[in-house]
Amino acid sequence: MNFYSTNHSAPQVSFKEAVLHGMPPDNGLYLPLSIPKIPADLLNDLPDLNFQELALEISKLWLKEDIDEKWLKKIVYEAIDFDATLHKVKENTFSLELYHGPTYAFKDFGARFMARLLSHFVRKESNETVILVATSGDTGSAVAQGFYKIPGIYVVLLYPGGKVSKLQEKQITTIGGNVTALEVDGTFDDCQMLVKQAFLDEDLNDIMHLTSANSINFARLLPQSFYYIYAYAQLKQYEKPIVFSIPSGNFGNMCGALLAKKMGIPIHHLIAATNANNIVPHYLDSGKFEPRPSLKTISNAMDVGNPSNFPRILELYGNKYENVIKDIHGSAYSDHITKKAILKIFKETHYLMCPHSAIGYLGLHDYLLGRENEFTGVFVSTAHPAKFSNEINKFLDYEIAFPHGLKSVLNKKKVSVKMNSDYDDFKKFLLKASWRKK
Repeated sequence: MNFYSTNHSAPQVSFKEAVLHGMPPDNGLYLPLSIPKIPADLLNDLPDLNFQELALEISKLWLKEDIDEKWLKKIVYEAIDFDATLHKVKENTFSLELYHGPTYAFKDFGARFMARLLSHFVRKESNETVILVATSGDTGSAVAQGFYKIPGIYVVLLYPGGKVSKLQEKQITTIGGNVTALEVDGTFDDCQMLVKQAFLDEDLNDIMHLTSANSINFARLLPQSFYYIYAYAQLKQYEKPIVFSIPSGNFGNMCGALLAKKMGIPIHHLIAATNANNIVPHYLDSGKFEPRPSLKTISNAMDVGNPSNFPRILELYGNKYENVIKDIHGSAYSDHITKKAILKIFKETHYLMCPHSAIGYLGLHDYLLGRENEFTGVFVSTAHPAKFSNEINKFLDYEIAFPHGLKSVLNKKKVSVKMNSDYDDFKKFLLKASWRKK
């Protein structure tokens, strides 16, 4: 399977090369020349498969030419050893809970799969591989856990200082080992720009092998298609068109849903639900894509002013606005409305949502208003509410139970390297990093 750049001025590469390099040299994003279709017999059999079996069958459609089935099964079964749970919140409305992995966020699916895939691809390489990751919250901890102690791989996490929750920061800065956390004086967009500049720096890439575990790397997107396919398989019995509402920041999760749809899963419609950083909903309303500096909100993992995966979305629809809006609807919500939704649903159903999940719920609720019985609605629940307990406790009189895995990091010592947003300083850090002397 070959991949091309969305900027159409870089050579085509194999799946392996797309994963190893992460980003094309022309500053585009990798996409496959063609997206494999799920065979009709497999589509019919999906409800009979457990999550790991389903993920393996979908992986084979993509990777059977690159990885022996024995190795691929090992990758899938090690990466996806937890479930994607559908919780019925009310009639025709389900929450797709993606936070039952080791870091209690949906990023675990992509990070763990990519870590094992990359480890397989580089196991015979002699050069060090450096993973650069910009994170606005949960990506960092998921990648840190996913790549922890993977031989020959070093991870550098860049996060905006003071703009992630305290718990998220603890998860990012306490793992140690082959993981280094950089606390950047700036926004997530600044972190993301530093990573992109490093990938385009030919001198730096001649010295070390750089790749990304952000959703700009296609290896992160593929496993994010698995849980949409799995949700469809579980909901097929309801025989109603399925609508997914996806809380969106960098739009990797949306790309995962689009891959599932392009593979043949009959998703009726997709909702891109955001916070005040409404760049894509604005585009869906107006046809104008206008990036701007990100705004700080209580749903901080979505505080993105220039979503990296937007070019992929356009490319998947032939760069035609009229094609995009046939499948995707946009909506955006303030912190005030998000808090009200968390409180309302908890009072009505005793179901607790994190701020990101609440935005997904709001997008679904507004889209289905007045036609709730026509569809099966699913909002994506991206993180355990305990990860945002400090914020939720301000307006909800309820003691949020902390899972053991989250409790264990609270008393650990934070270890980070403070960094400004100047690229030259970032480059100097990489060149002088302690692990380069090993």
